[in-house]
Amino acid sequence: MLDTWPITIPQLTGDEERNVYVYVPEGYDEDARFPVLYMFDGQNLFHDEDASFGRSWRMLDYFESNDIPVIIAAVECNHHPETDECGGRLSEYSPFDFYSPHWGDVIGRGKITMDWFVEEFKPYVDDNYPTLPDREFTWIGGSSMGGLMTLYALCCYNDVFSKGAAISPAIGFSFNEVKQMIRSARIGKNTILFADFGEQEIKHPVIRKDFGEVIKLLHRKKVMLNTRILPGGTHSEESWEKEIPHFMNILLED
Repeated sequence: MLDTWPITIPQLTGDEERNVYVYVPEGYDEDARFPVLYMFDGQNLFHDEDASFGRSWRMLDYFESNDIPVIIAAVECNHHPETDECGGRLSEYSPFDFYSPHWGDVIGRGKITMDWFVEEFKPYVDDNYPTLPDREFTWIGGSSMGGLMTLYALCCYNDVFSKGAAISPAIGFSFNEVKQMIRSARIGKNTILFADFGEQEIKHPVIRKDFGEVIKLLHRKKVMLNTRILPGGTHSEESWEKEIPHFMNILLED
């Protein structure tokens, strides 16, 4: 079952509506309760017709076909250009200010986004769906800027999220800040992270170097890591769909 409805996030885009997507497994006992995977870019996860570039991750097909006992709670991204007063997706999904050669100066509002997830979205999901609300069963994931936000959530909201899937994380925009964030993070025991890049992405020497440094820092923090390079993979929803079985197997491990 996939529920979809419009919401507003006044802290970010005032009265403008965007969609929420909540997938709940069916066919279980009415007393069953499930872990929750919170995700970014909700419009790209389930249906091609909703996806920003016409191709989704097709997670609904995978979850229904494989009877995955996990709730997915996702929110549509901000579609404004970064030059708008409220900023756009890069702004909402970055914990840090940075400069983009294409967009210029981008104001990072990732903390506002994550505070909303933790203080408003998660309580609503826990109150209205059959969740297991404790940290052990509260996970987070996303791709590109959503992958960066996954790292941010595990480092800075570790009392809420115990596991994450950072798919092709956009660590290059603010790489020094990302490294400092990991160094200063207080990461609890049993924190698990799946992180990956596509083969075509990791061929870029800067991405390869940056990813290696981030993984080393996370190892030092004793994060339980599973890393993967997707053969032939690119920075695209079609590639990210192929990673669903891999990161879900990691998240579902006891």
